[in-house]
Amino acid sequence: MGRILVIGDIHGGLKALIQLVKRAEIQPADKLIFLGDYVDGWSDSANVVSYLIELAKQNTCIFLRGNHDDLTHRWLKTGELNDQWLQHGGQTSIDAYRQFSNKEKQEHIEFFEQTVNYYVDKEDRLFVHAGFTNQKGPEAEYTPIPFYWDRTLWEMALCLDPQIDQQEEHYPKRLTLFKEIYIGHTPVTRIGRSKPFQAANVINMDTGAAFKGKLSLMDINTKEVFQSDEVWTLYPEEEGRN
Repeated sequence: MGRILVIGDIHGGLKALIQLVKRAEIQPADKLIFLGDYVDGWSDSANVVSYLIELAKQNTCIFLRGNHDDLTHRWLKTGELNDQWLQHGGQTSIDAYRQFSNKEKQEHIEFFEQTVNYYVDKEDRLFVHAGFTNQKGPEAEYTPIPFYWDRTLWEMALCLDPQIDQQEEHYPKRLTLFKEIYIGHTPVTRIGRSKPFQAANVINMDTGAAFKGKLSLMDINTKEVFQSDEVWTLYPEEEGRN
C-alpha cells in the first residue's frame, strides 16, 4: 500500500511541483489528490497540465476542479473571456497556450472536463478546492459554484472557538459531516502561515504558491509535509508579476 498525498494549489508552478515529486520521493503506489488551480499564475500553466496528464499514467490521481481551472477550461473550449480572470492570472494561461497545438489544447480540454467538484474517501475525508455551503453536504449543493469559490467554510473554521465541543447544539453543521476537510483556494499566507494550517477539522493546503509562498504536499495519514522552495525564486524573471 502506498501513501495518500494531497497537493495544494499549483498555479502554473511546474518547477515547484517537480521539486515536490522529488522531495517526497513519490512512487507509483502513492495515490495523489490534487486540490485544483493548476493554472493561472506562473508561466508554466499549460505545462503543468501536460505534466499531470503524464503523471496520471503511473499514479492513481484525483484531480479536483478549482475556480481558475474552470475559467481556463471555458476559455479553451469556447473562447469565453472574463475581465476579472484576465487580471488574476488568466493572461498568463493564455500566453502559455500560444505554443500549443489544437490537438494538445483538446487533450487539456478533456483533462479539465474529467476533473471533479469534490471527492470523499473511505475514511470519510472530504477534498474540495474551496468549500461548500449546504448544511446537508456537498452532494446537496444546488450549483457547483461553492466548490470553486466559497470561502465561508474556511472563515467559519478560523473563527470557531477550539474549546467548543462538536456535540454542542450550535456547533457548525458543515464541520460535523466529515472526519477531515482538505481545501485550497485561500492562501494561508494571509494569516501569516507558511505551511498547511488546520482550523477545526479543516486543513488548508494553499500555502501561497501563486504569490510569495511555497507549494505544499501532505501525507494525510502521517501529516508529514513536504514543500518546494518559494515558487517565485524558481521563476525570478517573473517576480514582477506579483
